[in-house]
Amino acid sequence: MRLFDHRIPSLYAGKHQIGVEQTLDATGASLPDHEQRFDVRELRFTIVDTDVHACYPLPGASGTYSQILPHITLDTPALPWLRRLPGTDKSVPWMALLVFRENELPDDPQALGIVDVQTVRQLLDRALPGQPPHIAPEYVFDDEWETACTTVHVPGPLFTALAPGSAEMAALAHVREGGPPDATHTRGEEEPEPHPDDLNAVVVANRFPAVDGSMHVVHLVSLDGFERYLDGATAPPAEGLRMVSLWSWTFESVYDTGVGFGDLAHNLATGPDSQPDLLLRRRLPDSSQANAAQDEMRARLNAGAAAVPHWLESGERSFGFYRGPLTAERAQPLPAPADGRSRLESAGEGLIYLEQYGVFDAGYAAAFSLGRQLCLADEAFRTALMEFRHAARSAVRRMAAHGTAAGRAATAQDLRGRQARAAFDQLLTEGGGGRFRQTLRSTGAAPAARRTAGPGLRTAQAAMGTVALRSTFADVNARAVLRDALGDELEPVAAWLARLPLLEMIPFTHLVPDPAMLPAESLRFAYTDPGWVRAVVDGALSVGVGHALDADLNALAADVTAPPPCAVLMRSDLVPHWPKTILTAFAGDDVIVPVHRTVYGHDVLMLLYPEVIDTFTLAEPPQGLHFGFSDIGTVELREISGPNVGAPLGEFPEDPADDRFARFLRPGGHDVLNVAGPGDALLPALGTAHEGAELSSAQFALQMIKAPQFQEFTRP
Repeated sequence: MRLFDHRIPSLYAGKHQIGVEQTLDATGASLPDHEQRFDVRELRFTIVDTDVHACYPLPGASGTYSQILPHITLDTPALPWLRRLPGTDKSVPWMALLVFRENELPDDPQALGIVDVQTVRQLLDRALPGQPPHIAPEYVFDDEWETACTTVHVPGPLFTALAPGSAEMAALAHVREGGPPDATHTRGEEEPEPHPDDLNAVVVANRFPAVDGSMHVVHLVSLDGFERYLDGATAPPAEGLRMVSLWSWTFESVYDTGVGFGDLAHNLATGPDSQPDLLLRRRLPDSSQANAAQDEMRARLNAGAAAVPHWLESGERSFGFYRGPLTAERAQPLPAPADGRSRLESAGEGLIYLEQYGVFDAGYAAAFSLGRQLCLADEAFRTALMEFRHAARSAVRRMAAHGTAAGRAATAQDLRGRQARAAFDQLLTEGGGGRFRQTLRSTGAAPAARRTAGPGLRTAQAAMGTVALRSTFADVNARAVLRDALGDELEPVAAWLARLPLLEMIPFTHLVPDPAMLPAESLRFAYTDPGWVRAVVDGALSVGVGHALDADLNALAADVTAPPPCAVLMRSDLVPHWPKTILTAFAGDDVIVPVHRTVYGHDVLMLLYPEVIDTFTLAEPPQGLHFGFSDIGTVELREISGPNVGAPLGEFPEDPADDRFARFLRPGGHDVLNVAGPGDALLPALGTAHEGAELSSAQFALQMIKAPQFQEFTRP
């Protein structure tokens, strides 16, 4: 993007006269002078819809806008300069953007955009209250008299308080070159001429919306005929001014608490402590006088555990430790049970007893119990789990019986019990259907013999017991065949269990057991513990287990993926109020995309990442180009020339004194920016910050662009 000061036309709109004088050198005689009158026609009392590209704030919008200057973008790049106000510099536009609040315009007290529509003749004949523009009748074209125009009545003192001076009008209008999104050119090369189709004119208001919230109406007014009232040379009449409104829109500015995106992001980075702990834990300070028990407690709390009350099965009350699936330190792999099993079968097996101190760590036991509760609370999943087990037991029996009777390994088709259907399909297609026709002809010749199981099969079925079935299931190849055969029954069970590694359905109190681990306006990093998730899965699958074979069959469903290894949790007003905040994570220089995003309540966000990240960034959502100051009352200085034009130079002023830019406002309490007027004006102050440079309108716009706030966090 490039910014330009203005786009001055070759000839201004209006009535012109060209004169020709010619003298013959040879004789010194002069030919008769000739004068030719001509007109340059441009719209004067109205503009067309296609001239307006966009407005900010958006028409009808509602939001916190007390830090921005409303502006309008025009598709005709020379429009603000097509006319020249008498007595002003050529850079001064003939239009300005005025922002009005409730109870300021007498005909529009609620700032709803109410206007008066009248003809140009009625306007200049004072058909409505207010001094019309001083335009001599001879400068009005014949076809303009009956043209309809939109007008507003502005009280004289209000105009004096709000209207920019001529130098300020020049600073508040510029031309912007956008171009295609991928347009580039090499630094150091000669700057190419802008293409007219890529140019837009921008007119910026000089007034900030109200902090306490209210309706606002913005009018793009014509100052043609009102130039005498600029710069305080002449006071407006007591009756006020009847001004032409070329364009208008309304918006609502809601109450501004003074805490914006930048404040919240900054607080996340600093927190109440000078050196915040960004890991998910309640950290205790180290102590040189601590004993072994205190060191143990500190180590567990620093790893992300919480000290909680613990009721033993004997009824005794004690305290223990609980840690959920999110840890401040990498969790150690869990050892397998002593009997060689890979899964937990009860909550008691998940208890960790700290024998030296006589207390338990109940994290894995609580995970197992939670899995059972989640299963029991979900009727659809319980039903699917029971149906899967029933089908799995039948399939194992068929597999064992098939191997005994047929002497060969069973296939998935064998276990589905569809041999008869496959044989019938073969009968229909074999020999082009000839065999099927032959079978039909022989039907009824003799009664079909009842097919019964052979003695070998009956003996095998009778001899099968639980031990034999478990032995059949223990074979790795047999498990693969079973998993294939039970695909339909296994799918809903596996889909439900696959949500657990993403920590879905896990109550928030199980994730963050101590509120002090994630206080208000905080951001925390965490690892995930695969062992904890495995315990939840084991607990869910423990429901309805009747015997050892059922426990074995759980292995077909329990093969869930490990949870994403990294999590970021943020508890902040950023979550509900800036839902489109740009969150980006990096591992080295690579951007890491989260695999899961969850919002708890209204202000807690959790992101899970497929690998451990190094850096996490927050960026304010871009809302289009607009102008104003930051949440902390500053603007960002930028290079105004040279190869690095636009590069940031730091905040201005360096010490904002938390006054919301009040230093650069006009007196009177209207929140009008003192751009270049008397007193402490912003434009000369910015020039001083740039070593005494005199900023043009494009350079001033470059300083006032309200860039999105950005905050970076580094994983400890």
